[in-house]
Amino acid sequence: MKNNITIMLILICFTACKQSTRLSQTPLIIDSVEYQNFGANLNTQSVMSVSDLASAYSTMTTLDTVYGKVKGEIKEVCSKKGCWMTLDMGAGNNIMVRFKDYGFFIPLNAEGSVIVSGKAFISETSVDDLKHYAEDSGDTEEIIEAITIPEKTYSFEADGVLLAI
Repeated sequence: MKNNITIMLILICFTACKQSTRLSQTPLIIDSVEYQNFGANLNTQSVMSVSDLASAYSTMTTLDTVYGKVKGEIKEVCSKKGCWMTLDMGAGNNIMVRFKDYGFFIPLNAEGSVIVSGKAFISETSVDDLKHYAEDSGDTEEIIEAITIPEKTYSFEADGVLLAI
């Protein structure tokens, strides 16, 4: 019994001391733009544009990965949890951004400019996942049922996000 209490106290201490990766309390002001930080703390040094990342994607295969920070515009956010977002890459293409280890979320009404840090890669999204994303974004049943083939996805796993507010 004494050992169980000791183990419980140790677990409580570790949990209480864990650094939160949720929402930082103080907005960050960079170049007169106010940002809210989600996930890992970021700065705006060495940030590439979405068009720079699009150029990198054009030469990548599904085995390649590019690490860095990208600044772009939010196109869509998961309407259920804020657990993913898409960035407009131009030419009718989007970047699907998910958050590392499901460790943080962004506001459901997030829009505008964002800086994401992490890894970019190309993946193939299954029909089931495409239907799930369409459902999350509030598409009609007709649109969801029309999804019948997997698609090449420009993916990004973010460990941190700066959202302009």
